[in-house]
Amino acid sequence: IYYCFSDTISAKVQDLFIIDRKSGEIRTNGELDFEDIQSYDLEIEARDQGTPPLSGHCSVELKVLDVND
Repeated sequence: IYYCFSDTISAKVQDLFIIDRKSGEIRTNGELDFEDIQSYDLEIEARDQGTPPLSGHCSVELKVLDVND
């Protein structure tokens, strides 16, 4: 099974996060600013390598905390 962002996620948002294809772990790849965006909704796909490949979907909501307040 491997994990990836859904095609519905914009390239701009995909540039802010990295998803480990094997584990599905999501990490930040850039700075997140609470004043710009307070939360992100990421659509994630899990696919197998069968013939035909099967996939599952989930939604991950990430909330950005304002560390200055």
